[in-house]
This record gives sequence, C-alpha cells and structure tokens, in this order.
Amino acid sequence: MVITHGARTAALPPVALTIGNFDGVHRGHQVILDRLVREARSRQLSSCVLTFEPHPREVFAPHAAPTRLTNLREKFELLAAQGVERVHVLHFSRSFAALAAEAFVEKVLGDTLRARWILIGDDFRFGARRAGDIGLLRALGPRFGFEVEAMHTIEHAGSRVSSSVVRAALAAGDLRAAEDLLGRPYSISGRVEHGNKLGRELGYATANVQLKHNRPPLMGIYAVRVHVNGTPALPGVASLGVRPTVKSDGRAVLEVHLFDFDRDLYRHHMRVEFLRKIRDEAKFSDLDALKAQIARDCEEARNFFMEDRNG
Repeated sequence: MVITHGARTAALPPVALTIGNFDGVHRGHQVILDRLVREARSRQLSSCVLTFEPHPREVFAPHAAPTRLTNLREKFELLAAQGVERVHVLHFSRSFAALAAEAFVEKVLGDTLRARWILIGDDFRFGARRAGDIGLLRALGPRFGFEVEAMHTIEHAGSRVSSSVVRAALAAGDLRAAEDLLGRPYSISGRVEHGNKLGRELGYATANVQLKHNRPPLMGIYAVRVHVNGTPALPGVASLGVRPTVKSDGRAVLEVHLFDFDRDLYRHHMRVEFLRKIRDEAKFSDLDALKAQIARDCEEARNFFMEDRNG
C-alpha cells in the first residue's frame, strides 16, 4: 500500500476515492472499503482512502475529542488488509478547516488526487463551516471529472455500526460486543520498550508496550492473545492503566505478562488482542498485596484460555 502526503502526487494514477477518519476500521467501514476496492478494479483505477491527521476534534476541542481506537500505523495496517492500494493523509489544521468547500474539491480531490469516482456517506460535509455536501460534489463532478456515489447508514445485527458504539462497548468491558462490531478482537500494537522492571521483581516479567493513542479506549486487567513478528499467538494477561499502586505520572501504560515465555522481546513490535476483562484497575496497600492479586489474575486468565480451548 502506498501512503502519500501533501500536494505533489501528480505522477500517481487517478483514483476511486472514499473519505473519512476510519477509526477502528469496523464492519461498517469494511463494507465501504469493499465497495471502493471492487469499483476501483472495475474502472481500472487505484483504490484510495483520504483521511485526516490529527482528528478534526483534536484540533478544535482536544479535551472533548474521542479516544482513538487505532493509532495511525494500526489504521494503515487495517486498511491494507482490506485491499486498499493507497492512503492519502491530509494534515488537519485550523487553516485547512477554513478552506472553502469548492477550493477543497479543486485542490485536493481534483489536482492532488485526480479522483474519478468518489464514495461518501450521504451525510458527509466538508469545507469551511461544513458548507460542502453531496449535492455540491455532484454539481462539481463534471467540471473536475469525477462521479459521486452515496453510501447509506450501515447496520449490523439490526443496529448502526459506528466507532463511537465500539468505544462504548470497550469502555463498558464488553469485549464480545466490540469484537462483533469490529469483526475481530480489539487490539493495540506497539514496540516493546524498557519499563521499570517491577514485574520481574514481583516474579511476573512484563513486556512494556509503547502506546501512541491519545487515550486508550479501555482500562483494566485482561486476558490477552499476543502476536510478535509472525510467531504463533501467545496467551497472557495484560494491565492497561495508570498503575495506582506504584509511582505513576498518570499516563496510561500497557504491560503484558506472557505465560511460559522467557524470550527477550525488547524493540520487537507486538500486537495485543483483548479477549476478556478480568477486573478494573485497583490500588493495593503494598506490593505483596499487588503480587497476590497478579497471581489471581493469571489464574483467571489461564482458566479462560482453558475454557476457550475446550469450548
């Protein structure tokens, strides 16, 4: 998959295009992307997703911005898995938000991307003061050489699929509901970096996974399945939170203890799938109490994998 930025992309082929943040790449997104890829092939165009970084609400209302389901790398990996050939990332800023709707069509959709077919939701708005809509796109299509198709609201099991519904399921600890909406277990990926080695001192060595999310959409202790460099999936238990029992700066930390595993994982890239919530994060009176609770967490996670295997 090709990833492009900026305005100098004229050497690349014209595209079939869809536009959006695609956070989580859930089942609704997957329907849109499947339609995009099939149409691009039939028209002999390159399938392309136009997305924005940062999220517009992170620019205008950072404290009210939604938690991200996926960081940028994770989003790229998921889009590539759907068969998308190109992702164009537009830097979102206040100056970009002030661009008139017609100028956005001319500069971005026409000059930069050379769009020939565009698939958008029927409620899509763009340009300064959100003045642009599907009607304007269709009116400008003949001038800039593209057709426009609208995609209506997508439902799964009778309900609308959206990133906000996935976030709500994760925040509530309902991982089965989140998995159903995503079509896969929810996961976070990152490079393993050095931590404070407390887990090793307590007898439960952990991999400290770098977090690049603005805020994680879930917190607590979980049974997890881990993928490292294409190796078979590894079972374990993970803590995602601010570690209230030990000294903490309030930043969320993802620590993973793998069962029956003693290889060095530093600097490796790890994908952590969250399968079952064991409990909320808690503060303990001392490290001995914390160690005892970790033992119970590990036992519960092992029991989960045993049930899943026999299930």
